[in-house]
Amino acid sequence: MNVLKPRVAIAMSGGVDSSVAAALLLEQGYEVIGITMQLWPRAEEYERPGDTAACCSLSAVEDARRVAAHLGISHYLLNFRDIFEAEVIDNFCCEYVRGRTPNPCVRCNQKVKFEALLRRVEEMDADYLATGHYARLEFDRARARYIIRRGLDERKDQSYFLYAMTQEQIARTLMPLGGLTKERTRELAAYYGLPVATKAESQEICFIPDNDYAAFVAQRNPAAAMPGDIVDTAGRVLGQHRGIVCYTVGQRRGLGIASGRPFYVVDIDAENNRVIIGSEEELFRCRLTVTDINWVALPGLENCREAEVSLRYRMQPALAVIELVEGGQVLVTFAQPQRAVTPGQSAVFYHGDTVLGGGIIVRSF
Repeated sequence: MNVLKPRVAIAMSGGVDSSVAAALLLEQGYEVIGITMQLWPRAEEYERPGDTAACCSLSAVEDARRVAAHLGISHYLLNFRDIFEAEVIDNFCCEYVRGRTPNPCVRCNQKVKFEALLRRVEEMDADYLATGHYARLEFDRARARYIIRRGLDERKDQSYFLYAMTQEQIARTLMPLGGLTKERTRELAAYYGLPVATKAESQEICFIPDNDYAAFVAQRNPAAAMPGDIVDTAGRVLGQHRGIVCYTVGQRRGLGIASGRPFYVVDIDAENNRVIIGSEEELFRCRLTVTDINWVALPGLENCREAEVSLRYRMQPALAVIELVEGGQVLVTFAQPQRAVTPGQSAVFYHGDTVLGGGIIVRSF
């Protein structure tokens, strides 16, 4: 009797990682179909001469098609422009207007890849969605829960971006690269003869190809570019800023303040359109609050407990105590003060290499 192989839809960006993931799934016996999301902006408006790496570019779509043809699998281009703009672009701009520094990759994973795309994959009668993320998804029998573990390659681990995944989403998702190093992925790309084997990685936010966040946000929200006061932590006016969108916590360059000692942005007061600066010592914080919590390895947090907490991608986790406070938020108290805690970024809680959960930083103190 023939046994039907599980059908997997692999999200193909046209890069090396998702291409190797597709090849591995085929080798493992899955029925594989390739899907590429058309996001932001329209490809013909985005394409720049010589631009081959950006995941939204016309060349990236073509690379995904070439890989699919090389592997002998079907490939579909799906239009997700509207939801990407509503859930990622608009959120990105609104957060900057509020004086916060968002992480659009976290938001895209949460609202687009593992929510909207997973729904579409189910409509295509696929059993799983697969991606090229460097993280390990497992079912932990002791916890009776699906968990996310760090990727084997510490330099490429992407578990930080995945903490918002639900139990149902993890159960329907495959990440074949979680146990590989980036070097091994490159070797496999050459072994499979993939046409993108030597392709460079994209380092930019896909919808801001020139990396000029301030100009992008100001174009959509002119209020974010209104000049205002630069003040010290005592409230003394020291100069004028060019719009709060041009600044983020921890920034030193571009303040335009003449002084015998360096100043850093220590806070952004969006309500009063002020940028607050101080010494490097004033950048350090002992505690912070986190909202929009999603628990992964835990069903919830009943009592305070120790955890290692990452406040940004590739940050070495810092030891802290986490506890529930009013409004369902989590209070994080660090054993050692942390530098440049940035509202709008994600705080991800770990126990060893396992993601306990995470959320969005509200404020520090």
